[in-house]
Amino acid sequence: MAGHIGIVACSAEGAALCYRTICVEGAALLGPHAHPEVSMHTHSLADYMAAIYRGDWAAVGEIMLDSAGKLARIGADFVICPDNTIHQALPHVQARSPLPWLHIAEVAAGHAAERGFHRIGLTGTKWLVESDVYPDKLAARGLAFERPTAAEREECNRIIMDELVQSRFEPPSVAYFQQVIGGLKERGCDAVVLGCTEIPLIIGDGNSPLPTLDSTRLLARAALRRAVGDEALAA
Repeated sequence: MAGHIGIVACSAEGAALCYRTICVEGAALLGPHAHPEVSMHTHSLADYMAAIYRGDWAAVGEIMLDSAGKLARIGADFVICPDNTIHQALPHVQARSPLPWLHIAEVAAGHAAERGFHRIGLTGTKWLVESDVYPDKLAARGLAFERPTAAEREECNRIIMDELVQSRFEPPSVAYFQQVIGGLKERGCDAVVLGCTEIPLIIGDGNSPLPTLDSTRLLARAALRRAVGDEALAA
């Protein structure tokens, strides 16, 4: 029997995309309409943002840990978090967590290396892009990276927080992300991480100047592989 996936959710749109991907793509591994058992727990996004705005990543970690504990009590075998930004708090969590975690940046970096990319552009909230979440995991794979400019980080952050997490998908914002990714391409990047789980809702390989690393779907697929095990994948 496939394992039980726990989702520690933060923002709604990214978590929903991750959940949908697991359920829909599970059928390719397990048969028509089939997918692993999935449970999700979500604290209010306002609770997370209050801690993030004051730079209290330990407090963010405590919220994540509370969700992991609840998922453990209902039988989850491992957890994923479809939110790149709050992975900054994972070091505060892992040693005390009742369940193992799949790391979204580790999954994306591994996929980038498998596809033969060398220099990765970073997009996401300003907290994520300015952090070491992706640089550390990319460096472990021998990959270089580029960040957008400070002004671009601020505007991308505004679009994410004021629009995408509110289920608003505006054409000018799509164009702005395309412009930012185009700038990363000019600086030598050969792929871009969609490092906010909502960005894949407006940007993908069909409209991006660079090949995309869709962190949301990559994490969901990694969770599927872990849940079904090597035997099912080889069948």
